[in-house]
Amino acid sequence: MDKRVYGVLGIKSIMANWNADFTGYPKTTSDGSTFGSDKAFKYPMKKMWEDEGEKVLYIKSMKISKDNKNNVQLVPRSLKERYEYLFKIEDLKKCKDASLVISNLFECIDVKNFGATFAEEGNNVSITGAVQLGQGFNKYKDTTPEEQQILSPFRDPKNKDSKKSNNQDQTESKSSTLGTKIVSNEAHYFYPFAINPSAYKNYQELELTEGYTEDDYKKFKDTSLKAATSYSTNSKMGCENEFGLFVETERDLYLPDLSQYIQFEKSQDKNIIRITCSELINSLSDKIKSVEIYINPDTTKLESDIKGAKIYNIFTQKEV
Repeated sequence: MDKRVYGVLGIKSIMANWNADFTGYPKTTSDGSTFGSDKAFKYPMKKMWEDEGEKVLYIKSMKISKDNKNNVQLVPRSLKERYEYLFKIEDLKKCKDASLVISNLFECIDVKNFGATFAEEGNNVSITGAVQLGQGFNKYKDTTPEEQQILSPFRDPKNKDSKKSNNQDQTESKSSTLGTKIVSNEAHYFYPFAINPSAYKNYQELELTEGYTEDDYKKFKDTSLKAATSYSTNSKMGCENEFGLFVETERDLYLPDLSQYIQFEKSQDKNIIRITCSELINSLSDKIKSVEIYINPDTTKLESDIKGAKIYNIFTQKEV
């Protein structure tokens, strides 16, 4: 691929939890700013690729296992076991050809895009990804967490009612258990990304990969604009792709994090997404090959002065 790509990907979360911390609340920085990690965005992309039949290495998969008492359990595969499963290899430790391992890693679409840290005995490999995805900060100022109490249809047999009569022991609980679901009332996350196909130059010279290609970029672009919408779990229902900015440039042009130039606000009828780097992009027009912007025109008004930019419906992929 003979170009670089810079851009921003936007995720809308309405009464959903796009990326929770270990307490169950939406992730925040020390100053209280809500954000989503790059892992939160990559996971639905990897799930979508896996569903489409692509090889995906860094994703949870399960196997049946027996312990020393012959109890059958369902457990996650290790990285070594996942690799062996994908490439039908009996034992990775027996593979003494590091070039074969690296070539196989590049066959995995997640590795081809995001790189890999493959720390296995005898095959320790680190690949810096051509696609670098940053942290997605929420740009909506009125985001607040909402905590919902959920009544389970089952009682917990381990809990005992605390009431006692005379010298009677605690009785078995007769109440259903309570659970909690935590969501954001509304949040709008904007992730910066950059694609540098030169990242795999050394591996190309060693003929371990064909490099980052136009087809690789197309797969990344298509999936990045759909993955959040397609990934409908209980906590992610209400999350969807709402914005995409793709700036394709000459290979020797270097642009800053473009998410810092994105502003979001609400109006009476539609959300407003404002791109404030129009002057910067326009001043570099001789180095920029194309600019594409994806929005949902039914819910979003775009404010941008980028010359020659093509605007598309993020769901239909048709120009608007």
